[in-house]
Parts: sequence; structure tokens; C-alpha cells
Amino acid sequence: MTTPDCYACDKEARFDTLPPRERIATDTHWRVVHALDTALPGWLVLLPRRHVTAVHELTDAEAAALGTWQVGLSRALHRVTGCAKTYVIQFAEAEGFSHVHFHIVPRMDDLPRELRGPRVFGLLQRPEQERVRPDQADEIARTLRRELTS
Repeated sequence: MTTPDCYACDKEARFDTLPPRERIATDTHWRVVHALDTALPGWLVLLPRRHVTAVHELTDAEAAALGTWQVGLSRALHRVTGCAKTYVIQFAEAEGFSHVHFHIVPRMDDLPRELRGPRVFGLLQRPEQERVRPDQADEIARTLRRELTS
């Protein structure tokens, strides 16, 4: 079930028309997208395919797949970006984004200290000229999709 006034659900309802960056990988329960308005290539978001606003609302099947997705995406990001580690973050508190979602963020070795840990969110909502371009996000999506299926 999706909710029409939810950003994530609206995208899910239009799944077949979404660009590669909005449907990197999916299964019955989860969809992987490249983050919006980020200056960090490879910043992923893992979303339940139905409307959920709290982690405790996940079904057993969704919960069972969650860990597999988080680890699999982290491994794929490491192979594709060379990141030292990934951050896995879940808040779902921003206005219009209460739908549960997990940020899977590649933390590169050269990421400045002032942007490490929760301060990595300083790389979101960046000015247009600093953001990952849609064509770049689509190329990352295609590369990650190949990595996840090999």
C-alpha cells in the first residue's frame, strides 16, 4: 500500500517511468535510489516499497531482507567507489520524508573530518552547481546495478 501525499510512495506509483537513478535495484520489499541534491556520488537511499513510517512497522519479510540489502549495497559501493566504509543512517524526520528510508553513504578516505559522521548530511541540499548531475547519478546507478547482479 502506498500513500499519495508521500514523496517516496508517489515515486513508487510511477516506478515504470522512473530514470535509472530512481530504481537502481529492487525486490518485492525494497527499492534503491540515488539521493537527491547531494554532492556525494553514490549516496544511496533504501526505501520500503510500501508506506511505512517507523522501523517497528516493517513486516518480518521486510526486516529479514533489510540487513541483506544494507550489507550488499555497502559491498557494492566499496567495489564501485573505493570507499573506506559506508554509513547506514535512518531518521525519516524531514518534512515530506517521513516514509522510512535508510541512507547508505560511501565514506571516502579523503572526506574532510568536518563532514564525517552525522555531519555528512552537510553534503545534502547543496547548491545546484555542487550536486551530482542526473546523468552522473544514472551512470552510477547502472554501474551499481551491474555490480549487484554479478
